[in-house]
Parts: sequence; structure tokens; C-alpha cells
Amino acid sequence: MHRTLPIILTWILAAYATATTCAVGIGQIRFHNEVKDTTAITNILIEVEKMGLDSPEKISSEIGKRFIGTPYVAGTLEGTPEMLTVNMEEVDCTTFVETVMAMTMTVENRRTSWRDFVYNLEQLRYRGGEVNGYASRLHYISDWIVDNAHRGILQDVTDRIGKADYQVKTIDYMSRHRNAYPALKDDTNYEGIKSAEIGYRSHRFPYIKAMNIKTAALREGDAVAITTSLPGLDVTHMGFITMVNGAPHLMHASSKAGKVIIDPLPLTDYLKRNRNSTGIRVIRLKD
Repeated sequence: MHRTLPIILTWILAAYATATTCAVGIGQIRFHNEVKDTTAITNILIEVEKMGLDSPEKISSEIGKRFIGTPYVAGTLEGTPEMLTVNMEEVDCTTFVETVMAMTMTVENRRTSWRDFVYNLEQLRYRGGEVNGYASRLHYISDWIVDNAHRGILQDVTDRIGKADYQVKTIDYMSRHRNAYPALKDDTNYEGIKSAEIGYRSHRFPYIKAMNIKTAALREGDAVAITTSLPGLDVTHMGFITMVNGAPHLMHASSKAGKVIIDPLPLTDYLKRNRNSTGIRVIRLKD
């Protein structure tokens, strides 16, 4: 009896590990190119895990830089039915950040399998960590932050690292611009998005203005979201902080450049040149 207990326990733990890292079956994943995607993910995870970096931000910076030059392509998540999409060859600003952060979570867990990455990507991208139709995707960054913070994955550190101001906005851009989103032609999807937006009426969130960025305690590899003055929207762009000659720059998937770049402008100047930008939110993976 005592001799078989460790064996039984091993089987139970192995079964639990498989269940927790394979929440999405292979048939529920939409790969851009399955062989290329899974090979690229595994190679990066193995290489970065061996480096022994001591913080999520350092890991994110290292992984993010490996995407420099990757083409910018919008709309890669769209498709029917809604599925977990994995695409290592094309990114937009949001999928770039999500992919890097999911890979960072995987390395932090000392895992190097693409299956573990897929589990973490679903956790980040979908409400409650589970794909359940178009409206379950966390389309708004405020919703993304709140949902992931509630589950202990992310933390908004904006008001802890510098002089923060606050915006109060009703976030309902998608339902107000239904015609701009093909998926919202479906009434179920439309009602699902409207339901998600209810929680963000007069939503209050911190942000750091461009003039205050120089005194903020930004870290290499911090995820940043660019806040906006546009009605109904909280954020219009995302990326990571990378330091160039001691000044924070934005590493991001740039639609203008058509690829992932380290922006040549310091972050403060980048914000000043984008007239709808009001500042930044800073998000970190929870330690």
C-alpha cells in the first residue's frame, strides 16, 4: 500500500499537469502555419529559459526583441468560429504584446513546450481564461487588465511608478461603431460586446502624461498601453519599454513601419507626435 502511493500520486500529478496545460485541444487552435509556429515557439522558449533571467520584464524584453522585423498584419484573430489563434509570422500591436507575455509566463513557469504557451495565451486573451465565442475575447485593454488582474496574472502599476492622473471614460466604441466590426453583424456577438461594455460605463483608470514619463520608474520590458482622447476608447496602441541611451523607447508592432520595431523616437516624443494620445498605462505580469 505504501509502495504504490508514490506511483499513484505521480500519475495524478501527471494527469493534472496535462489537463492544466492543454485546456484548448489541438483542433481548437487556428495556427498560421502549425509546424513553423510550434517550432518557433519551442525554440524561443528553450533559448530564453536557459538564460536564467530574473524578472518577467527582462524576459519580455528578450523575447520581444526576437520579433523585431516581424511583419505587421491587422485582423489575424478574426475568423469563424472564434478560436485561439497562434501566428508567429504576423502580428499587430495587441497580438505582439499578448504573444510575448504568454511566452514570458511560460518561461517563468520553467516550461518550454508550445502547449504550455498555448495554455497561457488563452489565459491572457479570453475572459476567465477560456475561449467562448467572439465576445469572450478581451477586446478592450481596460477589460483585459481588469480580468487578468482579478485572476492574479497582471497588475496595473501605473499609479505606483510615477505621477499619475486619472481618466473617466465610458468604453463603448465597438457597439457604437458596429459597422466597423464584421463579427458584430451577428446579433449574438453584438449583444455579447454590449454586455461586456456595461461594466465600463464611467470607468476610471490611471495614466501617466507624456510630460511625466521622464520621472516614472519604468523598467526595460514593461508593457505599456497608449491611452487616447478618442470617445469610447481607452487605448489605441501597445508595446514594450526598451531603453536606448537611458531613455525609454517603444518596442512595438508599428502599422506605419509595417513591422515590429524599436521606435527611433523616445517615448515622450512619440506620444507628442500622436495628437490623440494622452499618455500611458504600465502593466506588468504579477510576480
